[in-house]
Amino acid sequence: MTHEEHHAAKTLGIGKAIAVLTSGGDAQGMNAAVRAVVRVGIFTGARVFFVHEGYQGLVDGGDHIREATWESVSMMLQLGGTVIGSARCKDFREREGRLRAAYNLVKRGITNLCVIGGDGSLTGADTFRSEWSDLLSDLQKAGKITDEEATKSSYLNIVGLVGSIDNDFCGTDMTIGTDSALHRIIEIVDAITTTAQSHQRTFVLEVMGRHCGYLALVTSLSCGADWVFIPECPPDDDWEEHLCRRLSETRTRGSRLNIIIVAEGAIDKNGKPITSEDIKNLVVKRLGYDTRVTVLGHVQRGGTPSAFDRILGSRMGVEAVMALLEGTPDTPACVVSLSGNQAVRLPLMECVQVTKDVTKAMDDKKFDEAMKLRGRSFMNNWEVYKLLAHVRPPVSKSGSHTVAVMNVGAPAAGMNAAVRSTVRIALIQGNRVLVVHDGFEGLAKGQIEEAGWSYVGGWTGQGGSKLGTKRTLPKKSFEQISANITKFNIQGLVIIGGFEAYTGGLELMEGRKQFDELCIPFVVIPATVSNNVPGSDFSIGADTALNTICTTCDRIKQSAAGTKRRVFIIETMGGYCGYLATMAGLAAGADAAYIFEEPFTIRDLQANVEHLVQKMKTTVKRGLVLRNEKCNENYTTDFIFNLYSEEGKGIFDSRKNVLGHMQQGGSPTPFDRNFATKMGAKAMNWMSGKIKESYRNGRIFANTPDSGCVLGMRKRALVFQPVTELKDQTDFEHRIPKEQWWLKLRPILKILAKYEIDLDTSDHAHLEHISRKRSGEAGV
Repeated sequence: MTHEEHHAAKTLGIGKAIAVLTSGGDAQGMNAAVRAVVRVGIFTGARVFFVHEGYQGLVDGGDHIREATWESVSMMLQLGGTVIGSARCKDFREREGRLRAAYNLVKRGITNLCVIGGDGSLTGADTFRSEWSDLLSDLQKAGKITDEEATKSSYLNIVGLVGSIDNDFCGTDMTIGTDSALHRIIEIVDAITTTAQSHQRTFVLEVMGRHCGYLALVTSLSCGADWVFIPECPPDDDWEEHLCRRLSETRTRGSRLNIIIVAEGAIDKNGKPITSEDIKNLVVKRLGYDTRVTVLGHVQRGGTPSAFDRILGSRMGVEAVMALLEGTPDTPACVVSLSGNQAVRLPLMECVQVTKDVTKAMDDKKFDEAMKLRGRSFMNNWEVYKLLAHVRPPVSKSGSHTVAVMNVGAPAAGMNAAVRSTVRIALIQGNRVLVVHDGFEGLAKGQIEEAGWSYVGGWTGQGGSKLGTKRTLPKKSFEQISANITKFNIQGLVIIGGFEAYTGGLELMEGRKQFDELCIPFVVIPATVSNNVPGSDFSIGADTALNTICTTCDRIKQSAAGTKRRVFIIETMGGYCGYLATMAGLAAGADAAYIFEEPFTIRDLQANVEHLVQKMKTTVKRGLVLRNEKCNENYTTDFIFNLYSEEGKGIFDSRKNVLGHMQQGGSPTPFDRNFATKMGAKAMNWMSGKIKESYRNGRIFANTPDSGCVLGMRKRALVFQPVTELKDQTDFEHRIPKEQWWLKLRPILKILAKYEIDLDTSDHAHLEHISRKRSGEAGV
């Protein structure tokens, strides 16, 4: 990365103008994207304009198109909806309307347009772009614009960001707003669960999503619903019998409630709609259950954006500005999106085409085709749902193996969801399942019991660790552990936990030399709020902790806005790993985030104080600084607080807040529930294969490196990596991986907080094609 290139980002936008608009249905996180487009645009030297009320504002011009300033997007990050307004616009569909829009842009010298909206809005943008030169020559002929203006605006660059709660846009893993909509839905499902259990009721919940079943599908995975109806995969013709049978089986197994999730576009094999009322009447008539319908409606669009959507919106906003400013007349209009945790650019019209193909496939009743076009991740969700929704585990135990499940390390939200799916998938495979209480200590002491199907009933939504978890490592009790492996005939071990689960796995590998009993396959599923397990970009529980920190920061920022000139210093958890502090900083709009991985000196602290002093002179009179708990042993939270208090005397007051263990608690977020459920299922499928491989003469003997793995999310796929191979990638002293993907997001945090820094553009997304991505990617 040469110095010239660094310098380029800061001057890339000089002399250029960008307009940003939000169109179509609103979605939480649009504001984060608008804020990022404005601030990064200004950072590059470009002028940025808000277009109020979507395309209508573009057509009407005048006061609807206003120049944005740095401060005008302050306090936007935590607001739901879109602050600059969105409207469905008839005028823009007519050429006359587009002519007026072109005129309004040319007059202001705007040749870059960033559109945040659904597929309809993005298609409109592409039409506008393809007509641009014709529109200009019409305007010239009519004498509305001069030749000079026409030459200056000779081509229009367009970049789209998909903002839609439905997640119905092909080519993007997650659209802005989807995660927040899931948060709203899950809050309601959790609330309904408690009342349904009191009265032994059946609830039918209808969720949004037009022609896309994503919200319904992920909701049913996240709450362990009895049945889900989605448009992409209509139920078989005898579904009424099947549904009633499943509901009564769930009841006879001791469950006090049934939950049925219906997507608003649900249909049967003949394309006839299946409504929530139809389902209610069926259940009441056939089974006589007390049944209630809840239609969620616009609640799903509301509320504050989740941490994920704020980070997604911010990252996409940065990428959009770069794509616009690097655009030439030959680059196709593109959408920026996220694949796994990587920013990608995709040709807009390719994505729109595939999105249309899905609808067409559904209209033609080619449902398998529709499922395939939705992508790998959607298919995976569906496969796991189908597996877990089967209620009849095989009765015969012949050829069955014994698998044990345990939690290790500190509690993390989502651990129970992982245990539940591991236990149930193991039972479906016909295995005997044991649960171990209190980690390796329990394995040594024999705190082990057999678990049946209903043992883990209702565990998906519960925080903490119901099995109990400890940080104890296995090495010092190998003898007792070996004895119990033999006594209980344990043939495979699923270890769900944090850094200790990984180091414990390494110790088990070492112990195999001495103890034959330890030669059984094991897999580690990363679950820790710190997200510091080598071999995985994400760990179960980190998303929940991030949302907890975010909510707290929002409240603190609000209190600071009321008192003016106040700076809050907040300490987050994470051990030596700066993931939580960095990501929460991005999501809450912090001025700085101090972490161990990026060493800082007294000069940096001084620069931050000076930066806040300057900020207090603007209209934004508050500051938020995050500090990871172990970022520096001498510059403690107290030290930083004292320094800020002293240096800020007469300019701002400082307050400090240590968040502590609330970050490990709480009900798991939809992301953590879904991620944990899929990790459990994936781990168990691997396990049954490994056990079969290592079965010789009536016993298990696994002694190869690949029989002890960490299951991790890497870029775009879930992969199994031998624990011994991860050793070189680990900094054991500080309990973190040597390389961490999220460090490259740090510059975005600083730019959005108005620091003049170099934006490293080396990690830019290149234009990809959607078809190639489909086949090569292993969706999560």
